[in-house]
This record gives sequence, structure tokens and C-alpha cells, in this order.
Amino acid sequence: MELTTLWFLIVGVMLIGYFVLDGFDFGVGMALPFLGKDNTDRRLIINTIGPVWDLNETWLIVAGASLFAAFPEWYATMFSGFYLALLLILVALILRGVSFEYRHQGKGEQWTRWFDQFIVWGSVVPPLLWGVAFANLVQGLPIGLLPNGGWIYEGTLLTLLNPYGLLGGVVMVLVTFTHGLVFISLKTTGDMRERARALATKVGIGAILAGAVFLVWTIVMHLDHELLWLIVTCAAIAALALIGGFVANLAGREGWAFTGNAVGIAFALLTIFSALYPYLMYSTIDPAFSMSIEGAASSHKTLELMTWVAVFTLPLVLAYQAWTYWVFRKRLTRETITAGAH
Repeated sequence: MELTTLWFLIVGVMLIGYFVLDGFDFGVGMALPFLGKDNTDRRLIINTIGPVWDLNETWLIVAGASLFAAFPEWYATMFSGFYLALLLILVALILRGVSFEYRHQGKGEQWTRWFDQFIVWGSVVPPLLWGVAFANLVQGLPIGLLPNGGWIYEGTLLTLLNPYGLLGGVVMVLVTFTHGLVFISLKTTGDMRERARALATKVGIGAILAGAVFLVWTIVMHLDHELLWLIVTCAAIAALALIGGFVANLAGREGWAFTGNAVGIAFALLTIFSALYPYLMYSTIDPAFSMSIEGAASSHKTLELMTWVAVFTLPLVLAYQAWTYWVFRKRLTRETITAGAH
């Protein structure tokens, strides 16, 4: 396998890790106004991700750094073209992170209410805009060529807000919301567990229906793709996994439901990456302007060095993350939320 293809896969796996792990963080944040009857409930909900949310976000940092090093042209074109959308994502993530740490430090109810709102909107905006961005990568963008041979995005933020792109955003929000609700039911007991499971059932129906439309639309757009069989296979596995997660949630099997959602998210993203290959960005101006993996990649020596670094570091990162989840595996109850907890 060529190193360029290998790093396309590695970046894809890192992004999958981010959306699977930080995805349920987003869903937990969205659940605050729906499941938080009082401040104790809201603290309980936040504490389900308290030990892991910042660790989950490191996958985005690692994915961004790998993208910059392996495909600098892709990084430069996408980050300059999606500048406003990415800025909004960054601001939302900062507000969400700050709110987790500061909501409990005020002396008034209004203080806490403001930070709870920041958590909610900081959990909705990122998956919405990420979904819009990835959908547009698959659909194609107005990408032109620079005189020096580089690429430039010639659209605006409104260019991204097309029906397919917006559907991608809605699907990402619904799927991560469901993922987070299942995680809450997995990490809590009693009334909170039952209410989270019931809401996950309702939201899950919408996620499955919207996801099915998005996956079918993606397949139809790529009927002439040389990897159509892989696109269809990944889409089918994603759909079956989401349905399996839904059924498991109905049966009260939160662990299997969480696994089904995680697999569904992973294969939905694999559908997108399969549809992209062997390009990183399709040009709607002229197919000849499309950014290929080979054309946007770093030098062979750079990719070779990065591969050796990844071989030694990724297993350590995965082991540490697995250990963290094992340590904080116990369910939480309202009784565990003391006056000093947050």
C-alpha cells in the first residue's frame, strides 16, 4: 500500500475516533435541557463525561496535526475555505470546555444557567457544522487552481448551506444526540437511566430515517465511482448498526446500543471516505481541478517518518484511553453527586 493511501486511512481512522468518542460528549451536552430537571440532574449528566471529555477532544488535535503534516495542501485549502465555519466550531468548543470547569464556581442560579446554555450550544454547533463540512467534501466544492499550482476554495459559507450539506449536519446532530443519550443510560441508574433510554428511542428514530436518506443520496451521487461496492457496503453496515443499536436500546441493553451507534458512526464516515477516494476535494468548477491524494501529500520521507512515529505512539494513546474508561466505568447516581462535585 502506498504511504499516501495509508495516511489517508490513518487520518480517517483518527477522525472516526474523534466523532465516535467526542460524539457522545456532544450528545450528553445536548441532553441537559431535556433530562436535567434540577441542578443535581444536570450535574449528574455532566459528570458522566467529566473524566473523559477532554481526553476525547485530543483526537481532533491529533487528527488535525496529522492532516497538516501528511496533506498540507488539503489542510491549507480546507481551513482557509471553511475558515468561518471552523472558527465557529473552535469558539463553541472553547465555550463548552470553559463551561464544564466554571459552571459550578458561581454563587447564583443565573451564573449556572448561562454556562449550561454554553454547554448545550457548544455541543450542537460542532457536530452540525462538521456534518455540513463533510457532506460538502463528498458532494464537491468550487475548488480552483492557483497560479503556483495550489488549490483555492472559491465559495463562501453560504455555498456550504445547500440541501445535501444541511442534511449532513442534521444527521450528525441526531446521531450524536442519540449516542450521548445512550451513554447517559449506560452510565446512570434509576429514573435518569430510564428517561435517557426513552428519549434515545425517540431521537433514534429520527437519526435512522435522516441517516438513511443521507446514505442513499450519497450512493446515488457516486453510482459511477470505481469503489461503488465499498461505498454501498459501508453504508449498509452503518444502517444496520444504527438499527441494531436502536433495537438494543429498546431492550435495555445499553452496552450493545452504544456499540451499535459507535459502529454506525464509524461506517458512515467510512462511506464518506470511500466516496472521496482517490481525491481529497472534488471540484465542481472543473473535475481536472480536483485535489488528489497524491497531489496534496507531503514528501515520501515525511510520510515514512510519520509512519514510524505513529507505530510507536498510537498504541500508547489507545492503551491510555482504554485504561481511563476502565477506571471510570462505574455507573453514577444522584446520591454520588455531592455539594463539592461538578
